[in-house]
Amino acid sequence: MNTAENKGIKRSTIVAVSAVVAILILGGGWWWYNRTQQEIENLRESFQLEKEIDELSQQWDQISLQYEGFNFKVGNDSLLAMLATEQAKVQQLMDELRTVKTTNAKQINDLKKEIETLRKIMRNYVVQIDSLSAANEQLKKEKNQAVQRYQSVRTEAEKLSKELELQTERVTLASRLDALGIAVVPINARGKEVKQIKQMTQFAVSFRISKNITAPVGEKTIYVRLKRPDDDVLVKNRANAFLFEGREINYSMKKTIEYDGEEQAVTLYWDIEEFLSPGVYRVDIFADGNLIGKKDFELSGK
Repeated sequence: MNTAENKGIKRSTIVAVSAVVAILILGGGWWWYNRTQQEIENLRESFQLEKEIDELSQQWDQISLQYEGFNFKVGNDSLLAMLATEQAKVQQLMDELRTVKTTNAKQINDLKKEIETLRKIMRNYVVQIDSLSAANEQLKKEKNQAVQRYQSVRTEAEKLSKELELQTERVTLASRLDALGIAVVPINARGKEVKQIKQMTQFAVSFRISKNITAPVGEKTIYVRLKRPDDDVLVKNRANAFLFEGREINYSMKKTIEYDGEEQAVTLYWDIEEFLSPGVYRVDIFADGNLIGKKDFELSGK
C-alpha cells in the first residue's frame, strides 16, 4: 500500500470519528435540552399547582367565614346541622389538599371539583338562609304590628276602665245620701235645752236626710258617733260597731229608717250617763258605708 492510500484511510477514519463525536455531542445536547425543558415544565406545573392550592385555600377561607356568618343568621337547628356537616366535609377536603403532593395534578383537580360541588351546596344554603331571614323579618314585622295593636287596645281598655271607674265613682257620689241641718241640743229631764253640763240629761241629735232620686230606696241604718274633745267615742257597749272603709268602728247610736228618695227628718237621743268635761265635741253621721255629715259643738262648764 502506497503512501497516498494510507493518507486516504487516515482521512476517512478522522472524518468518521469526527462524525460520531458530532453525533454524540448533538445527541447529548438534545437529551440535555429535553431534560431541561421537562424540568422547566415540571417547575411550571408545580408552580401552577401551588397557585391552585393557594386559590383553593383562599376559597376555603371564604367558605369558612361565610359559614361562621351563618351561625348568627340561622335560627333553624336542622339547617345549622346540615351546614355543620358540609363545613366538616370542606375542612376534610382542605386538610387532604394541604397534604397531597403538588405533582399530583389529577388528585388536586378532583379536590377542586369536590370543593366546587360543596360551594354550590353552600350557595343553595345561602338561598335558604336568605329566604328564612326574609321570613323572620316578616314575622318580626308582623309581631311588632301585633304588639302595637295590643298596646293600642290595652291603652284603650285602660282608658275605658278609668272612664268606667270615674263614671262609677260619679254614680256612687251622686247616689250618696247627705245629712243636712245637723244639730246637737243638750236637754234636761223635762226636754228643755240647757247650757250647763250638770243640768244635761240627754243629747238630741237631729238632721235631715237629703232628697236623692238616684240613691237606692228601702231600709237604711243610720249610725251616729259622738266624740269627746279627746276623740274618745261615747258608747254604751264596745261591741257596738259597724264596718267603715274596710274596718270596724264603734258607734254611739243607730236608727233604721225607710228611705223613699225624699227628704226625711231623723232625730236620735243619747242618754248622758258618763262624766262630760267642757270642750269641743263632734258628731259624725254614717249611712250606706259613707260619712254623710259631721258637725262640731261645744259644751260649757258654766
